[in-house]
Amino acid sequence: MMTVTVCVGSSCHIKGSRKIILRFNELLKEYGLEERIELQGSFCMERCGEGLNWQIDEQPVTSSSVEEAIQTFTEKVLQPSAEPQGSAGSTKTGGGSAEASE
Repeated sequence: MMTVTVCVGSSCHIKGSRKIILRFNELLKEYGLEERIELQGSFCMERCGEGLNWQIDEQPVTSSSVEEAIQTFTEKVLQPSAEPQGSAGSTKTGGGSAEASE
């Protein structure tokens, strides 16, 4: 299970960490990943001057805004974790093997 931890220390809280947690939680539900990705808060990560701080497992991430955090979360957490589950969407496989039957 992947763990995403968001700093909720004073500096990050003022910069919008609560909004990040709320939006990450909404996105996890939207993508159906609540059982595969744990979202948690953490007190100060001691990188206050860098921006909004959070981490993916043990990898530190710093975002300059709530919007940037959401974009990074989508790219690094949601998209790699969302596996196609028999959806009828269009898939590009290039040069498919459709054979005409007679």
